[in-house]
Parts: sequence; structure tokens; C-alpha cells
Amino acid sequence: MLGTQDLILIGIIVVVLFGATRLPQIGSGIGQAIRNFKKGISEIEEIEAPKDSSKKDSSKKEETQKKEND
Repeated sequence: MLGTQDLILIGIIVVVLFGATRLPQIGSGIGQAIRNFKKGISEIEEIEAPKDSSKKDSSKKEETQKKEND
């Protein structure tokens, strides 16, 4: 488990490597990546949802046709 001293040391190393001015840009880029990922996941769910409803509609049509034929 990481302790407080470990986290402080990691933070100092990150600031030294990337610089204080570059850190907000990195954070912004990571935030955009997460948002785009979530958006992509929700779009996939929206695409899959109509497929399920079309299956239900076709099964309802089949049931209706069977009832009409009887």
C-alpha cells in the first residue's frame, strides 16, 4: 500500500518530469479521453437497444399473425 511519503515522492517526480505548466494539459487530456470513452460506451448501448426492441416487435408480429391464422 502506498503511504503519504510515497505519494509525495511520486508527485515530486511527476512535477520534475513534466513541469508544472504541462500538468494541467495532461490532466485535461486524460479527462477528455475518459469522457470520450464513456460517450463511446453509451453510444454502443444506444445502438444495441433498438436491436432488442426490433426482436420484440418481430416476435409480437409473429404472435399476432398466429392468432389471426387460428
